[in-house]
Amino acid sequence: MASASASGSGPGLVLVGVGPGDPELCTVAAVRAIQAAEVVAYPVARLEAEGMAARIASPWLRPQQRRLPLVFPMVAEAAPRRLAWRQAAEALALEVAAGRRVVLLCEGDVSLFASASYVLLALLEHHPDCPLRLIPGITAASAAAAAGAWPLALQRQTLQVLPTPDDPAELEALLEAAMACPEGQRPVLALLKLGARWSWVRPLLEHLGLLEDALFARHVGWPEQLVAPAAAVPSEGEGASAYFSLLLIRCGWPQVLPEIPPGLG
Repeated sequence: MASASASGSGPGLVLVGVGPGDPELCTVAAVRAIQAAEVVAYPVARLEAEGMAARIASPWLRPQQRRLPLVFPMVAEAAPRRLAWRQAAEALALEVAAGRRVVLLCEGDVSLFASASYVLLALLEHHPDCPLRLIPGITAASAAAAAGAWPLALQRQTLQVLPTPDDPAELEALLEAAMACPEGQRPVLALLKLGARWSWVRPLLEHLGLLEDALFARHVGWPEQLVAPAAAVPSEGEGASAYFSLLLIRCGWPQVLPEIPPGLG
C-alpha cells in the first residue's frame, strides 16, 4: 500500500483539496503543499481549458512550477473515464519516480465526489509504493451553510450528502422518509449538483412544506456567489439552473434549542 505521507522535502504526491471557490478557504496545509511542489497537476475537461481547481489555487502558485493538466472527459461512458483515471495515475507516478514533488489539485474535498478519488484508487492498485498523502478541503455544503449562517446539523440529527436524484419520485420518497423519522432526529439533506433539476425540485419542496426550511446556494466561494433562502429563488430564470448549485434542506429541528430566529425555521 502507498505511503500515508509524502513530506514536502522529498519526492511524493499530495492530493490537495482547494475548497469550493474562494482561495482564502484553502487550508494552511493546502497552501504549504502547493507552494512546496515542483509540479502542479489539476483536472481539465480539455487540454486548452484552465481548470477550476487551478483557478482557485492560482494565488498560491509560483511561476517556476511546471503545470500538468490532466484531462478528465465529461462523458457518461465508463471506458473513457477509466482510461483517463489510469493515464492520470501513470503521469503522476512518473513525475514522482523522477524525484519530483507533485500536487494534484482538487476542487472541494479530495474524498467527496472527487475525481482525485478515482486517481487515488488507480495509484493504490498500480503504484502502491508511490509516496502520497491527502489534504482535505472545505466542501461546498459546509461553505454554503457558513455563508448563510445556517447550522448544518445539531444534536442527534444526521446529515445526508448526495447528488440530487434525476427522478422526482425518488427525491419525494427520500424526503418523505426523512419526514417520517422521529421528531428531533429528522435529517438535514445536502443535495449537490442541483442544476436544472431546480425547476421541479422547488415545487416539490413547496408541496411537502419544506421550501421555507431550505437554503439555495450557487457558485459558492466565487465572485458570483448566491446564497439565499430557497423560497426566494425562482424555479426558472437566469442562473437558477447553474450546474454548480446545491440545496440544503432541513426536515426538522431538535427539541432542545434556543429560540429559533425568523427565517430559519
